[in-house]
Amino acid sequence: MSALAITLSALLASGQMHDMANMPGMQMPARPKPAAAAHKRSPRRAASPSHAQSMPGMDMTAPAAACSPEHAAMGHCKPATPTPGPEAADPCPPEHAAMGHCKPATPTPAPEAADPCPPEHAAMGHCKPATKADPDAAILAGTDQPPGDAPPPAAPTTRAAARFYDPAAMAQADRSMRDMHGGMRFSQVIFNLAEAQVQSGRDGYRWDGEGWFGGDIHRLVVKSEGEGGFGDRVDTAEVQALYARALDPYWNLQAGVRQDLGAGARRTYAVIGVEGLAPYWFDVEGALFLSDKGDMLARAEAWYDQRITQRAILQPRVELNLAAQDMPDSRIGAGLSSAEFGIRLRYELRREFAPYVGVSWERRYGATARYARSDGERTGGIALALGVRGWF
Repeated sequence: MSALAITLSALLASGQMHDMANMPGMQMPARPKPAAAAHKRSPRRAASPSHAQSMPGMDMTAPAAACSPEHAAMGHCKPATPTPGPEAADPCPPEHAAMGHCKPATPTPAPEAADPCPPEHAAMGHCKPATKADPDAAILAGTDQPPGDAPPPAAPTTRAAARFYDPAAMAQADRSMRDMHGGMRFSQVIFNLAEAQVQSGRDGYRWDGEGWFGGDIHRLVVKSEGEGGFGDRVDTAEVQALYARALDPYWNLQAGVRQDLGAGARRTYAVIGVEGLAPYWFDVEGALFLSDKGDMLARAEAWYDQRITQRAILQPRVELNLAAQDMPDSRIGAGLSSAEFGIRLRYELRREFAPYVGVSWERRYGATARYARSDGERTGGIALALGVRGWF
């Protein structure tokens, strides 16, 4: 009987300890047992740890911690002392701290961490970097680079088609391609003035035109101008044959010969001049003439096309003629020999064909005016001009 009572008391005590051990934060201190009791313990009970492992928070061999690290991190309990061990899980990992879910005990050093605001995002204004970005990096981004002076790469000398076609055929194709991409030849004939002039005492006609043939750099130019009276022979006329070479996209250098025709002296001149498009779209021509007799002349012309509409165009025009000495045979005096100013309004029925009406004023000066008076001619005046400007 006494043995049975002792056994029941032991079982009741064991059950109470088991229930209290399952309560969070509770740990029953192990009662010291005499050494003799350890020897009397059943071998089967000591060798079976499954019962102890199946109870949460209980370890029969060593006292378990009352508050595990994961429970302490979630606020379920507070550990008596900080959890030791470098292998313990961080209660606030860096990725959770970056999202604001928790605060680490100490700042997490991350020298290799990615920049939260990379330069490309900062340049677009998506974020602001912690440090000021290099201004040169933003300025030189993309295609906004300073101009360089590096030589261009060499043209390729190997073509895939050369493996299948004869070299002569490839050379012919190459020449044709170069002509189509800038080496072509063009031509134009244009009459800027082709008009009848009506003035008091005499009606006459006048022309001023040119034709050219060539490419973008080299051209052959033929110019002609003159005037006369209706029912009378041509008073003055000239023809120029010139070689023109482009100086830049807007200016050409011209050189060649000029031959005078008409009633005056028929002189031959060497010619050198320039023509081009000045700023603000002024057409300008200038030339020097040196005759076979040693006489020197100069001429300057300028005109401007002022568009009133897409078809109606107003063209002011000025021309000056000068001489370095008197030329009695040609009825030209030294200095400013003549000046002309005119204004013409044309209407382009087509770009190539435009009738016009205008007024022209001319004046002769110095010895040129004296030659005109001695010949019974006028020294100047106003004339009404009716003509056509055309080109093809």
